[in-house]
Amino acid sequence: YQPKLDLRHGHVHQAEALLRWQHPEFGMVSPAEFIPLAERTGSMNSLTLWVIEEGMRQLAEWNMRGLHLQLSLNISADDLHGHDLAARVSVLLQRYRLSAEQLIFEITESAIMRHPEQALEVLQSLRDCGISLSVDDFGTGYSSLAQLQRLPVQELKIDQSFIRNLDETSGDAVIVRSTIEMSHNLGLKVVAEGVEQERSLRLLERWHCDTAQGYLISRPLTATAFEAWLLKSRISS
Repeated sequence: YQPKLDLRHGHVHQAEALLRWQHPEFGMVSPAEFIPLAERTGSMNSLTLWVIEEGMRQLAEWNMRGLHLQLSLNISADDLHGHDLAARVSVLLQRYRLSAEQLIFEITESAIMRHPEQALEVLQSLRDCGISLSVDDFGTGYSSLAQLQRLPVQELKIDQSFIRNLDETSGDAVIVRSTIEMSHNLGLKVVAEGVEQERSLRLLERWHCDTAQGYLISRPLTATAFEAWLLKSRISS
């Protein structure tokens, strides 16, 4: 679970669930290795549903302890091919007694643009459930903000390649600042991922970016470590 910092209010009330595999024989296996394998073997839908349910189970546990958060979860291009994702998620929401408003589903720009009409249908069904939607890795594909305006999304994540070495004189600065401004004009919130330097964070604050995520704030943490980190950050603030 990686904390997402609200830049307007200076606190964390969101996190992104990130998949890690600690294999008993091979040790830590990178998602860059096992995600393509899941895609090739047709296992991606099952893996996505496992991640969604595990994220919901953790949210329900946190809710019982008075820790109310909004959790981002990733869905894949394969998940946009079927028509039953929203129905499955609705069942899980009832099982864990969660509000749909606690969930944000992230889908990459390239996955949406692969089959935009099909993606629109699936995303709309998820939105009808009350789940917020986010476009991940924006800037790495071939879509435009005008194309994204057709989609029922509420958030846009600027890809870390534009953020990691961000400074005021870089070409990335023009792209990032313009994207934030245009996104806000379209009614979208903006998340900057890959924030690793203090100067980048200060620029994002000045340009009124909504949320920041990256190693400067925190690396991804286990659920227990995330709770401890959150408690410590709230006490210190």
